[in-house]
Amino acid sequence: MDTSNDNEPAKTPAAENAYPEAPRVAVGAVVFHRGRVLLVRRASPPARDLWAIPGGGVRLGETLRRAAEREVLEETGLRIRAAEPVFTFEVIDRGKDGRIRFHYLIVDLEAEYLEGELRAGDDAAEARWVSAAEMDDLPVNDTTRRLLFEHYGFGG
Repeated sequence: MDTSNDNEPAKTPAAENAYPEAPRVAVGAVVFHRGRVLLVRRASPPARDLWAIPGGGVRLGETLRRAAEREVLEETGLRIRAAEPVFTFEVIDRGKDGRIRFHYLIVDLEAEYLEGELRAGDDAAEARWVSAAEMDDLPVNDTTRRLLFEHYGFGG
């Protein structure tokens, strides 16, 4: 994951996740609708200002599916139905001092769009439906780009 824009101090809500004592579990939701994929531009590190699959942290006692549905609603205003995991990866980001700033184990789930009006919320600076052609002109997170191309043939 490219974190080149993340050398500044962490800001809320990322501040509460910075310098953890243990890895954190997070989810993402891969949602397609009318030939486009749902992406958000991250407002906080890691991956600040990069476009990525919407998602976030899993709360204690929350299933991966429920976490993905909640996170997408919070970040985009859309209701989805999360399904099976399609991709798993980790993000380990070190600060300038070498200490681990963020460590996430992320499970991306396939999901179906149900309803809602698209709007950015929570830690998403922007949210939009993106076509494969539009991805070429956006700073899309490398892992998101790889996931969409390798698993769905989307983008290039």
